[in-house]
Amino acid sequence: MDSALIIEKSIFIVVIFAVTMLMAMYSTWAERKVAAFLQDRVGPNRAGWGGLLQPLADGLKLFAKEEFEPNTPNKFLFFVGPGVAMATALITSAVIPWGDKLEIFGRTVILQATDIDVSLLYIFGVISVGVYGIMIGGWASNNKFSLMGAVRAASQMVSYEVAMGLSIIALLMMSGSLSLRAITEQQHGMDWNVFYQPVGFLIFLICAFAETNRTPFDLAECESELIGGYHTEYSSMKMGFYLFAEYANMFISSTILAVLYFGGYNYPGMDWVGIHWGTNIATLIGIAVLFVKICAFIFFYMWVRWTIPRFRYDQLMNLGWKILIPLSIINIMITGICILAFK
Repeated sequence: MDSALIIEKSIFIVVIFAVTMLMAMYSTWAERKVAAFLQDRVGPNRAGWGGLLQPLADGLKLFAKEEFEPNTPNKFLFFVGPGVAMATALITSAVIPWGDKLEIFGRTVILQATDIDVSLLYIFGVISVGVYGIMIGGWASNNKFSLMGAVRAASQMVSYEVAMGLSIIALLMMSGSLSLRAITEQQHGMDWNVFYQPVGFLIFLICAFAETNRTPFDLAECESELIGGYHTEYSSMKMGFYLFAEYANMFISSTILAVLYFGGYNYPGMDWVGIHWGTNIATLIGIAVLFVKICAFIFFYMWVRWTIPRFRYDQLMNLGWKILIPLSIINIMITGICILAFK
């Protein structure tokens, strides 16, 4: 790998890291504004125009707050937990194709940190490691409520990973590839996978809610039973890491949904734009289209949070094991039959 390519990839990784943090930060502002709109109130409107500086004020508050440490014999793990949660939320973006390619100073820049043949396996591997950040934090807090919240979160995430993985198999049978770029390129124009795999998309969407611990699957943070859940004992920026990790995971899961089922950076008329306006303009429009899809999913996450009440824990587990997993297997069988019949 030449030095120019290393510099190019390093800059791209820093930009994606910054974009992920910015989206996570302003998702907190958007969450409060959406909640205010749905509940017929104003929301944050003091810090900056329309409250746009509120996330910065919240971040400064978390930095400035006094650090509290519980009386725990596992102080090292108490510090490691938030770091693991935050790291796994950020490194997932490494294999996501954010656009087609740009021609800059005679160089062709691929808008993806790395394109590996097993991108989807990488994503599922990182997601599975994310469970440790929550489990370590809850266990090292030396608090029974934190531990119960961590156990709930871990069992919930492990359970729904099974259904999520099975829902992807039907998509892989159609695409024949584990590479996210290859899957995206197969959805050129308006030939999106959601039209061929609506059941798989629905299962993946429900599992994404459960994986990110969002309502109605936020049993790990059930205030009426577990105070604050697995991060009850955390304060200052360690608490901020857990909160940021949740919103970063929501952003990344929305991106994966857009890439797998809604064409990613593909949009109708992209070939016409490329011919008449140039490749770079077509690529920049594709990036904008991808972020519009991501923002639509993020809004959907927030809309559901303030619309649907929380499940009971037995209902949550029954949905995962007794409904989604059998439905995923049936979807795989039907997909296989259709592939054989129309091949």
